[in-house]
Amino acid sequence: MLAKRVRLLRVGRGWSQEALAAVSGLHRNYIGHVERAELNVGLDNLEKIAAALGVSLCTLLEPDVASIGDFMAGTSGEGVR
Repeated sequence: MLAKRVRLLRVGRGWSQEALAAVSGLHRNYIGHVERAELNVGLDNLEKIAAALGVSLCTLLEPDVASIGDFMAGTSGEGVR
């Protein structure tokens, strides 16, 4: 669920993995691993990803993926900060 949510939020903003990596301060390869659910993500890195995506950690970890569509409908689609 986390991997899918990170990807949906990133793509919804029109960001590449590289853009999310730059904003979060993480490596692009790491973001790829997160999105493919290939590793266990530490809380510190989850916080970095959530902050970069402009969502709370709770939103990032929320079990209901359908809420992402509601969230994205309310965004302006702004690019990378």
